[in-house]
Amino acid sequence: MARGPTTGIFTRAGRASQGRARFASEVDAWVQQTLKRMNAVFRLATQKTITQMQRTVPYQDGFLRASLVVLVNEAPPVANREEKDGMGKYTDAYMQLQIAGAVAGDRIVAAYTMEYARRLEYGFVGVDALGRHYNQAPVGWTRAASANWKANVAEAVAEAKARSPSKGRL
Repeated sequence: MARGPTTGIFTRAGRASQGRARFASEVDAWVQQTLKRMNAVFRLATQKTITQMQRTVPYQDGFLRASLVVLVNEAPPVANREEKDGMGKYTDAYMQLQIAGAVAGDRIVAAYTMEYARRLEYGFVGVDALGRHYNQAPVGWTRAASANWKANVAEAVAEAKARSPSKGRL
């Protein structure tokens, strides 16, 4: 059975932020002063967005939540996981490790690989390949998380300034 693409957040060429130039327009002059600040804010905002997505996933302790993969500068994976695949529990440490080397302008993909992720995200009315009838309303948890990108960037900027010895002074 052919399966469609995954559901998730795709930064840069996707829904959240498009490259370093656009990201630079989302942050203030203090962050733009150094590439180190830009990268730190980019990673922190991405982490906040993915964390929000994981907090609002429809099934908190199930296979869907555990199927999240985070990739940097790679194509989104195919949604071909099934419950029998026995994925381990998702951890924030995994996500942090995956984005640790990312820089502003990189493409970060956070996607769910369970075969039913798209049906939950976008909804599905009809008969599936196995003959089962569905009238599944869309949940839209990944779209809701990506819609908060700018707010997450603003929070990341505020946190970076608070952590900095210069406290955000130019």
